[in-house]
Amino acid sequence: MKITICDDNMEDLFKIEKLLLKYKTLYPARTFKLEKFSDPSDLYYKISEGKLSDIYILDMLMPKRTGIDLGNQIRKFGCENVIIYITSSDDFALDAYGVRAVRYLLKPVNEDKLFEALDYALSHAIVKKEPMYLMKTKDGLIQVPYSKIEYIENAHRKLEVHLANGEILKSLFIRKSFEEEIQEIAEKRNFQQIHKSFLVNLDYVKRLTIDSIIMESGKQLPVSKARTAKVKREYLLFVSGKYR
Repeated sequence: MKITICDDNMEDLFKIEKLLLKYKTLYPARTFKLEKFSDPSDLYYKISEGKLSDIYILDMLMPKRTGIDLGNQIRKFGCENVIIYITSSDDFALDAYGVRAVRYLLKPVNEDKLFEALDYALSHAIVKKEPMYLMKTKDGLIQVPYSKIEYIENAHRKLEVHLANGEILKSLFIRKSFEEEIQEIAEKRNFQQIHKSFLVNLDYVKRLTIDSIIMESGKQLPVSKARTAKVKREYLLFVSGKYR
C-alpha cells in the first residue's frame, strides 16, 4: 500500500507526514509506504505515466496544478484510488465531490479527523484494489481494471481492449507477440485465449457455439479449431465453479 502527500507549503507537508508516521506507529499492522511532493507538477507528471499510489492526500490550493487538477488526472488513470483533500478553505467541497474524494479536511488538520480518514481510506483501498491491465496509447499509459474488460483483440498489430460499457481502447503498435502482451492477464482464471487474436473475459460470455463465442455485448468471436476442446472445457469448469 502506498500513500502520497502533495502540498506546496513545506510546513503543512511535514505536519501531515508527521501525523502519518504517528498513525503508523500507533497501528503497526496497517503498513504502507509514504511518498511526498511539494511540487504538484511533478506529481501530475508521475500520474500521467500511470504510476499511481493507493491513497492520495492532496492540498486543494496550489500553484500551476490544483488539487482538483491532480484529482482529475488520478481518475483518468485509476478508478478506485482514494483521494483525501486538505485545504484552508471550504469553497471547493463540491469540486472535491466531483472527483469522488472520500474526505475534505480543513487546515489545520485535526489529528482525530485525519486518523478517521486514514482508517476509512486504508480499508477502502484494500477492498477495492484489483489488478489492472496496463496499455500504451497515444494519450499515454492507461490502467484498465481487469473486471471491466470484455475481450482483447489483436487488430493489425494493435491491441483493442473492448470494455463492458462498449468503449474501445486502442494501443500503440505492439512489438511483442500477442501471447506475450497478454501473458499476465491470460493467467487469470476468468480469462481465456480462444484464438490467435482474441482473449475473452469468461464473465462476459453469453454462450458457446461450435466454432465461436457470443459475448454479452452481442459480439460473435471465432474460436480456432486447435483451441475448441480446451475452450469448451475451461468454460464449463468456469461456469460450474461460479455456481457451485
